[in-house]
Amino acid sequence: MTNKLSKILRKRTPSSGRIDYRTGLPGGSTPSPRRSIPLRRIVFGLLMLVVLVGLGGLLWSVAIPLREAVAAIPATVPAAEPLRKEQLRQLLDAKAFTGLNGKQLTLPAAGHLLQVETTLDPDLQSYLLETIDRRNSRYVGIVVMEAASGRVLALAGYDRTNPVANPCLGSEYPAASVFKIVTAATAVDQCGYSPDSPMHFSGPKHTLYKRQLTDRVDRYTTTIPLREAFADSVNPVFGKLGELRLRKPLLEQAAANFGFNQSLDFELPLSPSHFQISDEPYNWAEVASGFNQETTLSPLHGAALASAVLNTGRMVTPTIVERVADEQGNVLYRTETVASRPIMSARAATALEQMMEETIASGTARKAFRRHQSDKVLARLEIGGKTGSIGSRTNDLRYDWFVGFAKERFGREQVVVSVMVAHEKYIGIRASDYARRALTYHFGKPAKYPSSGLGSGSAASKGKLALRQT
Repeated sequence: MTNKLSKILRKRTPSSGRIDYRTGLPGGSTPSPRRSIPLRRIVFGLLMLVVLVGLGGLLWSVAIPLREAVAAIPATVPAAEPLRKEQLRQLLDAKAFTGLNGKQLTLPAAGHLLQVETTLDPDLQSYLLETIDRRNSRYVGIVVMEAASGRVLALAGYDRTNPVANPCLGSEYPAASVFKIVTAATAVDQCGYSPDSPMHFSGPKHTLYKRQLTDRVDRYTTTIPLREAFADSVNPVFGKLGELRLRKPLLEQAAANFGFNQSLDFELPLSPSHFQISDEPYNWAEVASGFNQETTLSPLHGAALASAVLNTGRMVTPTIVERVADEQGNVLYRTETVASRPIMSARAATALEQMMEETIASGTARKAFRRHQSDKVLARLEIGGKTGSIGSRTNDLRYDWFVGFAKERFGREQVVVSVMVAHEKYIGIRASDYARRALTYHFGKPAKYPSSGLGSGSAASKGKLALRQT
């Protein structure tokens, strides 16, 4: 055992068996030399340390405001700002709606594209645009509108002098006998008349001489009920109502009630229909009968007037824009049914409805709507209207109007229609004919109309404007 221990000690201890006290190593061992660090490495390390410290400070100074900015961002992106009707009116261009036969419209605005969904019925709109007589007419404006909601189903217009204009929105066209609607309603409300009230006149129906504007009744006097005077558009009857019964104050108030000289709250730019009246009594007769050039009306306003007949005297606000969305699909505008305002009493509305139906049955629109009671589509409807016609100041145009309504006898659908046509040398398709076509197409299959007669027509009525007007 001693020999084994000695061998082990000899292996672990150098041969000298001594320890160097300076190095702590066994005697005879040589220490490893120490490595020196170059000065340039020391300098480089110090420089890197300075750079890192400075960069850390910079990042910290940026991180604090960045953290505050991030904290200020809401959790959800806010919705697009909704559009008011006034703003929409500034964005929309009526020219974009001229000839439009689709339901969608793309509108560029401030570098973005807005998607506009209209209330139009594309099929009805296309049909009316195709059926317009462009050969004999200078202006045509056809408006079809839901009576209860004011949604415009058709806004078909043609202007030979300005292809991008839409006469449906023009307010410079003489209203002619359409103004008799206003006069009749005011006579019912203010003077107690009814459709059966006896009315007296002398002379021709469609003239307006001063000698016809008296209360004298003799053997030459004709007596008819007010409904017949309205249906046949008898000028002396309504002239006498204006000059002898209503007079200037009531006529002015009635025009204001019916929206003249006021802008309709529509999405497209629209000038007000115009009304003016003088202190001259004969002018009161001219205004009340529509026998003047100064009272003007837009076809869209005409449709709004007709809506009051079916809404117990309340006129709806027309609308043509269903909704507007941006490129992301955010809805910026959606139409809302605006509370209608009363322009006449419910009693007056009922009386007008009866008188306008008489116009279709036996009055000035009977020819255009002949045999409508045996028509498979029109027989299901109750139809009423008011016609009007008057020459232009230069006697080169003949303005022709139809403003009316149709409602299902055994249903709930009700629409109003307003048509204005400015014929030139020859009379082409009349306003009442356009109205019949529009109603037939809307409520049923489109009727087939012969192509003959569209190009020639009958000769326009000659003679002085002061002697004849209906």
